[in-house]
Amino acid sequence: MERILPATDENIKKGAEILKGGGLVAFPTETVYGLGANAFLSQAVARVFEVKGRPRFDPLIVHISHRQMVFHLFREVPSVAEVLMEKFWPGPLTLVLPKKEEVPDIVTAGLSTVAVRMPDHPVALKLIEWTGAPVAAPSANRFGHLSPTRAQEVALDLGEGVDLILDGGKTKIGVESTVIMIEEEKIFLLRPGGVSVEEIEKWVGKIETTLSSPEILSPGTLKKHYAPRIPLYLFEGDVEELLLCDLSGIAIVSPFPIAHSREEVKVLSEKGDIREVASNLFSVLRELEESHFRAIISLTVEEKGLGRAVMDRLKRASSGYVKVREGKLVL
Repeated sequence: MERILPATDENIKKGAEILKGGGLVAFPTETVYGLGANAFLSQAVARVFEVKGRPRFDPLIVHISHRQMVFHLFREVPSVAEVLMEKFWPGPLTLVLPKKEEVPDIVTAGLSTVAVRMPDHPVALKLIEWTGAPVAAPSANRFGHLSPTRAQEVALDLGEGVDLILDGGKTKIGVESTVIMIEEEKIFLLRPGGVSVEEIEKWVGKIETTLSSPEILSPGTLKKHYAPRIPLYLFEGDVEELLLCDLSGIAIVSPFPIAHSREEVKVLSEKGDIREVASNLFSVLRELEESHFRAIISLTVEEKGLGRAVMDRLKRASSGYVKVREGKLVL
């Protein structure tokens, strides 16, 4: 069987049958492509970890197609969660709350909480609905590598480990969902993503951005993650000074247009749109890691709005910052 198929209704139904039978299906969401398994079939979920090479201590996000599904997953739904579901679902917001006993421990890495979201993509919603069960789905890539925003990138990373890849074209947002945990009266940011902290705070008030916990409470929070296969460094200094250095074999990623157009400079958004920056980030880094360059230097963006998520991914993907000293690059 051809593993990459266009996301027609007929092929989505094939995908749903595969998930019902304990198989794995990669599918598009509005953020990135996910690698899905029926969340209530422990053996299928175990295969997700094996195919990705993902450590078992890293919990998965469970995807649903309608709000009533949360009552099969969350032990209780506080009023603040109801507000967030009403305002941001479907969309790139994941909620972490205490789980029901029937949610397999392998999904939650043994935690007492489960992460849940409703994706804003017709293919994902149909697939989950026709499966008739929530779908546990991390990003459809090798663990720690760049998240895929196209079906072909899933195939390159995971090959025959996936039973079916539904091709829905390039994803819209390009970075993963925002993950927040609700604990008693407080809301904690576990991972910045496609919904900004500022947007969420309009509806629920102050969000705590630091949480000291020895446990991994959310995917995508390990120190090193989302990394290309060649070294990536960050740069915050004078761009003109950087471009005067010897950049042989080094690509420059600039979120926004800069004065000098050179072969080694890749601009993520010619319009200066942070949403386009986020959408193009992973795909441009994938393109560069397959090229002749031996390293990548990325300029930074302001850490507000969607820029917070972009910088989170860049920091986790990077090997540190570079500076220019006496006309030379130094770590």
